[in-house]
Formats: sequence, C-alpha cells, structure tokens
Amino acid sequence: RGGGRKTRGHWGNTEDGSDVVFPCSIGENIQLLVDRPDGTYCFRLHRDRVYYVSEKLLKGAASIPRDSLVALGTCFGKFTKTQKFRLSVTALDFLAPYAKYKVWVKPGSEQSFLYGNHVLKSGLGRITENTAQYQGVVVYSMADVPLGFGVAAKSTQDCRKVDPMAIVVFHQADVGEYVRNEDTLT
Repeated sequence: RGGGRKTRGHWGNTEDGSDVVFPCSIGENIQLLVDRPDGTYCFRLHRDRVYYVSEKLLKGAASIPRDSLVALGTCFGKFTKTQKFRLSVTALDFLAPYAKYKVWVKPGSEQSFLYGNHVLKSGLGRITENTAQYQGVVVYSMADVPLGFGVAAKSTQDCRKVDPMAIVVFHQADVGEYVRNEDTLT
C-alpha cells in the first residue's frame, strides 16, 4: 500500500455497517433494507465506497483477495477525499421507497433536474411537510417516479414565501447520470 495515502478499513467499522449515515434520512427504515424477505443484507466499505450486498454474496466473495476485488453488490456512495459521504444514483431504487423527506417536481422541471440543475420554486410541485433546510431529500416526478437526490435549500415553510426563481432543492444526483457518466459509475 505505498503512497502514504490514508485508507479506511475495507469492510466498515460495525458488523451491520450502520455507522454510515445516509443524507436522504431514511431513519429507522434502514432496518427494512437490512432484514429483507429475500435474505439479510449489509453495508460494507471497500476502497472508500459503501456497497449494499447480500450476506450470501458477501460469503461467496470472501474467497477473493480484497486487493483483487473491484466491486461487490450495489454501490450506495463514496467518501470523498475530505471524508464526506457522497450518495450515488445507484442507491436511488433502494432508498426512495423509505425516504422520509420527498420533493416532487413539475413536468416542465424534470428535464432540467435530469440535466444536473437545481430545482427552482417555479418547478416545485410538492414537498413533504416539516422538511428542514439542508435536509436530504429524494426528488420525484409528479407521477411518483424517483428522479434523484437533493438537499433542501429552503425549509417547507420558507418554500411557500420565496421568489419563483429561488433555488429550493440543491441537485446531488439524478438518473440522468446513467447516461452522462456511464463510464465512471460503479
């Protein structure tokens, strides 16, 4: 391991990986991701990325040397060089059903969000009650199709009285990244 780069442990700090906090706040619903009807799943840290993996697959991967392992399961996000967790769009289908805080965008603003732009007040369809400022949210279309992740720039109460051109949700990740970054998504 040369280069003097500090790395985290390969498989996380706790047995169930619960030391990872997800910005979209699924709260106690995280237990529903771990104990599923089709088996038990867990979160594992490998090369600064957090993976969501079944215990059956994890046991099978134990025979592969960790230095040779590229990825395991579904990537939920990664830790940046400054050790901040960045949620990946690959986690959207798993986290969206359990999100506590949601934002729905109008049809005219869907494309703008999918191109990586923030959500403006004029494009906001609905927002979950009691969403705090800087709270992680899942962004949906008005047809309840999950589009991506964001961070509330304004609280629910502030959204009611801001200018139509004010940013209400900061863009973090969207399903358009599958096309824009298909070479780098893991």
